[in-house]
Amino acid sequence: MTTGTLSLELPPHYFRHEFGRLVSVLLRRYGMRRIELCEDAAQAALMRAVQSWSVGSMPDNRGAWLYRVASNHVLDVLRREKRDEAFEPDVAPEPDASESTDSVYLESEVSDDLLRLLFVSADPALAPESQLVLTLKVLCGFNTEEIALRLFQSEEAVHKRLQRARSRFRLRPLELETPSLQELADRLPRVLHLLYLVFNEGYSSAQPDRLIRCELCEEAVRLASILVAHPVGAMPQTYALLALMYLHAARFEARIDGAGGLLLLEEQDRSLWDAELIQLGLSYLQRAAPGERMSRYHLEAAIAAEHCLATSYADARWDEIARLYAELAQLNPSPLHVLNRAIALAEWKGPEAGLRELEALKPPSWLLGYYLWDATLGELYRRSGDRERAVTHLERALGSAPTNAEKELLERRLSACNQE
Repeated sequence: MTTGTLSLELPPHYFRHEFGRLVSVLLRRYGMRRIELCEDAAQAALMRAVQSWSVGSMPDNRGAWLYRVASNHVLDVLRREKRDEAFEPDVAPEPDASESTDSVYLESEVSDDLLRLLFVSADPALAPESQLVLTLKVLCGFNTEEIALRLFQSEEAVHKRLQRARSRFRLRPLELETPSLQELADRLPRVLHLLYLVFNEGYSSAQPDRLIRCELCEEAVRLASILVAHPVGAMPQTYALLALMYLHAARFEARIDGAGGLLLLEEQDRSLWDAELIQLGLSYLQRAAPGERMSRYHLEAAIAAEHCLATSYADARWDEIARLYAELAQLNPSPLHVLNRAIALAEWKGPEAGLRELEALKPPSWLLGYYLWDATLGELYRRSGDRERAVTHLERALGSAPTNAEKELLERRLSACNQE
C-alpha cells in the first residue's frame, strides 16, 4: 500500500478516465443490457475511492480495487432484486477465490474492452447525436450536466438521447465478448467519425463564453491514441485523424488573446504554437501515407500541415491549400469546403477570385444562415472595395455568430470596415 494525498498521487482527470475503463470491464462481464447498472456501479466505486483514499491509504493496484468495489455493487443490486437465477447463466464467473482480481484489470484487456465499447457506441442503428452523447457519458466520464454544457444542449435533450441509446442495448444487447474487435472492424469509419465529432465539439465550441473546450479535444486524442495502438485501428486513416488533431491542438494557446477573444490565423503569434505537437502531428501524417485510400482526414491534416509549416500567414502555399480543398470537396462534397477554398483562392489570386468561387456556388438554405458564410463574403467584399456589401454581410454574420469571441472579432471587422 502506498500513502499520499489524491492531488499528489493521481494523474489529471484520473477518476473521469477511470469511469470509462470501469464501465467497459463491467459490461464485458455483466452484459450491455445492464449498461445503466454498470454506470451506477462505476460511479459508486469512484465515490467510495474519493472518500476512502483521501483519508487513508491508496491501494497499489487502484484499477483492481475499483473493479472489485464496482463488481460487488452490481452483484449486490442483482441479489437484492432476487435475480440470481435469471442472471447467473449469462454472467461470466467470478475469479477463483485464490486468484487476484488484478488479473481482471490487466491493461491490455482493459484497452480491448474500451475499444469494444467504442465500437459498440458507433452502432449504425443509433443516431450520430446519440452516439456522441453516449461516448461522452460512458467512455469519457462526463455527467449529463457537463455534456449539456459542452454540446450547448439542454440536459433534457441529452438525457433523452442517452435513454434511446441505452434502450437499444437493452432490447438488442450486443455483448462485449462477442463479436470480437476484428468482427467489428467494419465500424472503424463510424468510430473515426465519432472521434472527429468529439474533437470538433471542443475545437469549435458553440458555447457563448467558451471558444475552445480543451477537455473534449483531449478525450478525442486519448481515445484515438488507444485505437491506433491496437491492430484493428492501426490504419492510415486513423493515423491521419490523429495527425489532424495534433496539428490543430498545437495552435490552441495562440487562438485566444489575453481577454479571451478569438485570433484569426493571420493574427496568431506563431511562437506560441506548440512545436512538439506539430512534430507529433507531422509524424502521424507521414505514417498515414501508405495505402491506396485517401480519406478526408488525410486531406484536412495536409491542409493543417501546410499552415503549420509556413513561416508566416502570407508565406503559406495557398495554391496547394486551394488544391487540397478542391480535392476535399470532390471526396466529401460540402459547401463548407468550397467556402474554405474561396478563402485560399483569395489569398492566392486576390479577393475577386474568392468571390467568383462563392458566386458560382448555389448555397443551400442552411448555409445562407451560417455566420461564416456572411463573414467570409463580408471580408472579401471589404478587400475588393465594396464597402456597402461588406457591411451588410458582416452585420448579418454578427447577428448569428454563436460565441462571444466570434462576435467580438466581427465587431472589429465592422469597425475597420466603417473606418475605411
